[in-house]
Amino acid sequence: MTTDTTRLGATGLEISSVILGMMSYGDPAKGSHEWSVDIDQARPFVRRAYEAGITTFDTANVYSAGSSEEITGQLLKEVAPREDVQVFTKVFNRMRPGRNGAGLSRAAIMHEIDASLTRLGTDYVDLYQIHRFDPHTPVEETMEALHDVVKAGKARYIGASSMWAWQFAEMQHVAELHGWTRFVAMQDQYNLLEREEEREMHPFCAHTGVGVIPWSPLARGRLARQWDAQGSGSRADTDEFGKTLYKQDEDANRQIVDAVAQIADERGVPMAQVALAWVAGKSVVSAPIVGATKEHHIDDAVAASSMELSDDEVARLEQAYTPRVPSGF
Repeated sequence: MTTDTTRLGATGLEISSVILGMMSYGDPAKGSHEWSVDIDQARPFVRRAYEAGITTFDTANVYSAGSSEEITGQLLKEVAPREDVQVFTKVFNRMRPGRNGAGLSRAAIMHEIDASLTRLGTDYVDLYQIHRFDPHTPVEETMEALHDVVKAGKARYIGASSMWAWQFAEMQHVAELHGWTRFVAMQDQYNLLEREEEREMHPFCAHTGVGVIPWSPLARGRLARQWDAQGSGSRADTDEFGKTLYKQDEDANRQIVDAVAQIADERGVPMAQVALAWVAGKSVVSAPIVGATKEHHIDDAVAASSMELSDDEVARLEQAYTPRVPSGF
């Protein structure tokens, strides 16, 4: 079984309907991702993903202090010609001490795009994303710098990640006013336990042709196992950011996870496939970003990309959700 091809929002860029997230791969001695796995452990997952039709890979400069980009670049060279894969990366978080070592100033962006390209071993990235909104830098400065990155041929497209919808709209408006490159993608947190993006961000993206590529579509694994089951592996123990998520209305969350388990049992498939199929089935979603540190993770993601849930199943999955304070940015 292989995954299909889709378009990134309203662009002409063809990507795979599943994106492999590369945050799991890096030097565990670098940065704050103690749970990341090294290049030798990552190699079979990248190869298996490519063989299953996954050609789109998402990383960030900050993942394992740049070593994720290094691993991404090296492993993609081993499996495919550059033109056959789509490489996404991000900028915003602190990469070096001192002035302009973080954020979205022109100085930071121009330095970090070159640093990312060097680590990735490529002349360009297909999508260059701002990892978060920078309240300390004028929007005009950021958008012009990103436009110049595109015009220099260092990025084919630009995208954004988790922020308030009004911030995203402001950035798009500034780019349009000046004739600069606009964002074509929004990478936000979206899953059955965190659906607040449906209120403002996703309608705006749908209306303006922006493709959504959700992170954490399985809610850090909570939607892939029974509610009372514990996560396995070092990430479950050491992912401090992940521990802050999905703490609101646990009664509702339990009911949602139970619904996923029931439908998975009825279909005879793993829970992960049901939860991923729900995300992938949303028209605003171009492709979910999935991580893989076990062989079945890729198999589940590929199977889910072609699974169609019935209206009744979708209603059952969505029924228990309650409004909550947005998290993750």
